Amino acid sequence: MDTLNEPQEKDQECCHDHRKSHHSEKTKKNLTTRLNRIEGQIRGIKGLIEKDTYCDDVITQIAATTAALNGVAKLLLEAHMKSCILERVQDGDHEALDELLITIQKLMKK
Repeated sequence: MDTLNEPQEKDQECCHDHRKSHHSEKTKKNLTTRLNRIEGQIRGIKGLIEKDTYCDDVITQIAATTAALNGVAKLLLEAHMKSCILERVQDGDHEALDELLITIQKLMKK
């Protein structure tokens, strides 16, 4: 698993300045690789349905894909908390905490 404590590139700004993230290239590559794998899983699920695969087997694949997608969300949330939220709070923007709580609530609705 990729560590999110990597030094930030100097030419990039915090996400709250222009509402952009500032992930390292290594982190972006990790996330993209995971998403490409998930995209393949989705295509596989579609194929299973087209082939009339037993429902329980399809559901198992859906559960695995959901877990993989949740893994991506957890990595992004961790990076967001350690960079964007931390920097905003240090700058005195305590509304960032309310934004974070809303984001966590969205993730927990599942």
